[in-house]
Amino acid sequence: MDLPVMPPVKPMLATPVADIPPGMQYEAKWDGFRAIVHRDHDEIVIGSRTGKPLTRYFPELLEPLRGQLPERCVVDGEIVIAHAGRLDFDLLSERIHPADSRVRMLAERTPADFVAFDLLALDDQALLNVAQSERRATLERLLRRAAPPVHLAPATTDIAVAREWFARYEGAGLDGVIAKPLDRPYRPGARAMYKIKHTRTADCVVAGYRYHKSGPVVGSLLLGLYDDAGRLQHVGVCAAFPMRQRHALVAELEPLRMESPAGHPWASWTEEAAHEAARLPGAPSRWTGTKDLAWVPLRCERVCEVGYDHMQGDRFRHTTQFLRWRPDREPRGCTYAQLEEPVRYDLNAILGGSA
Repeated sequence: MDLPVMPPVKPMLATPVADIPPGMQYEAKWDGFRAIVHRDHDEIVIGSRTGKPLTRYFPELLEPLRGQLPERCVVDGEIVIAHAGRLDFDLLSERIHPADSRVRMLAERTPADFVAFDLLALDDQALLNVAQSERRATLERLLRRAAPPVHLAPATTDIAVAREWFARYEGAGLDGVIAKPLDRPYRPGARAMYKIKHTRTADCVVAGYRYHKSGPVVGSLLLGLYDDAGRLQHVGVCAAFPMRQRHALVAELEPLRMESPAGHPWASWTEEAAHEAARLPGAPSRWTGTKDLAWVPLRCERVCEVGYDHMQGDRFRHTTQFLRWRPDREPRGCTYAQLEEPVRYDLNAILGGSA
C-alpha cells in the first residue's frame, strides 16, 4: 500500500457542547465503529479509532468498498449494523470475535454498512489541510451513486434542519448531531469538531462497585434498575470520579458491603450462562480480554441520580455521569418506567430507504 496518508490514522474527534453552534456543516452522529478506510487498488485496510485494524471483522464490506470507493483514497466514516429500522450496537459488538468462522457467519446473518463522511486523501493528494467544505464537496461528487452497503452520510449547513435531525433521528438509534467548522482542515486525533448529544437523568440503584486500576479505591459504581417482573437488571456504570472522591466512596459504601454475593440479586454472575442472558458484571468480554472485572457486592439500599445520553436495548449505551445521591428515593422505585422513550424513526429514511 502506497498512499499519501498511510495507516494508522487517528480520526478527528469532537468535543461536547450543549447547543448546536451556528454557521457549520451538520451531520448525524452515528452510533457504530469509527472506521478509516484506506484503499490502494485491491488492497483495503479498515482502521479503528485506536488505529487497530478492523478489516477481518467485516469481510462483507471489502468487495463493496473496492467497487464503490475511488481506486486510491482514504475515507473516514462509521461501520454500523441496522436491525428493525434502527442501529443496533449490540449486533455490531458481536463482530469482535477471535473465531474467523463466527465472524463470517455473522457477516451473512447481520451484514454491516459503511457510512462515509470525510475524505482524507485522493489519488496522490493528501487532503488533510483542505477545508472541510471542499473535502465534503469532493466526497459528494465521488459517492453520488453510492449504493448499499456503502452510504454517503447526509449533511446540511441549515441549522434548522440540524435541529430537526437532533429531535427525530434518535428514534433510529443515532446519537445526536456533529457540527464541523466549514473552513477547518482535518486534524487527526484533535477535538476539532463539536458533538451535541441528548442528556437525560435517571435514578438508579447502586448494587456494587469495581476497584480502580490504580488500587483499592472505587473505579466504577454498578447500576441497576428494576424490570416489570421485579428483577434488578444491571444497566451500566458511572465511573468518572476525582481521585479524592474515589477514596471517599470506599468508606461511604463500607456499611453496605456484603462479604459474598450470596443473597445479592446478581449472585449468579459466577455462572457463565448468566452473563449471556443478563449481562451481569464480573465476566471478561471481547473488549476487556483478561482485565480483572471482579466486583464488590453491596446491599441494594442506596440510590444515585446519573446523567445519560441514550439507551441501547435495556441498558445505558455509554458510561453515565454521577450527579448526586438520592436519599429521598426508595430503591424499589427505580424502574425502567422513569426513562424517556424516544419516538421511533426509521433508519431507512435517513439512508435513502436502503438500510
